[in-house]
Amino acid sequence: MCALYGVKRAGYYAWRGRGESARRQQDRVLLDKIQTIFERSRGTYGSPRVLHALASAGVRVSRRRVARLMRQAGLRARAVKLYRRVPGLHGFFTSIPNRQLNRLATGPDQVWVGDITYLKVGSAWRYLAVVMDRYSRRIIGWSLGASKDARLTLAAFNRAVRNRRPRPGVIFHSDRGIEYAAHLFRKRLAALGFVQSMNRPREITDNAYMESFFHSMKSDTVHGFIFTDTAELKQLLRSYIPYYNGVRLHSGIGYSSPVEYEARAR
Repeated sequence: MCALYGVKRAGYYAWRGRGESARRQQDRVLLDKIQTIFERSRGTYGSPRVLHALASAGVRVSRRRVARLMRQAGLRARAVKLYRRVPGLHGFFTSIPNRQLNRLATGPDQVWVGDITYLKVGSAWRYLAVVMDRYSRRIIGWSLGASKDARLTLAAFNRAVRNRRPRPGVIFHSDRGIEYAAHLFRKRLAALGFVQSMNRPREITDNAYMESFFHSMKSDTVHGFIFTDTAELKQLLRSYIPYYNGVRLHSGIGYSSPVEYEARAR
């Protein structure tokens, strides 16, 4: 083999004896962050958006490096292949404005936010829909399922309604996924007197509160664990969410837990 490639034996064994380079180690750490962002985007982010998300998290890196690592890991944005122009579709998804941007929540049950994340069980994905009270960061409803659709988001929303029984006028904010834009979900919001709000197009930070929760949950409990069945994952969520609500300190609300922060407000 050395003769084939024109290298000396000593050089070959010296190369084999070297450990992983610092650059390779940095690439490995960076790829973990890129994969987390890619999965959180539901496989829709290409290198430009991944780069923007990294910059928002304080990670400074070139776009060429991000593109190279994504290419080597086989991470390709799904949206390019799935897009088909449908007349009126853009208007359907952009008809609901972001109504929570300038709304300062001064107490519970004024602004709710919702989103979905992916969680791995064996070789399959499970989808977690969550509803949070933006004022206190308290998780007030969630649902775990095998399908990412309006039934999943509606189950999480209905659980939040049963837990809180809010008055009409609450703003419900989410991204522009069909799981929240579906007529089934919109009809339920209208029936209860909720005011629907959605992210602005191409503004990935409009739902930062939910993104922060998913990051904390995955860092605290999910990363490093392998779930063999859905029941095991659901049991973990049943124990983690009460901890997140009642024990975990949140810097954004003065290092209080959401339950404590709401109790002071009431």
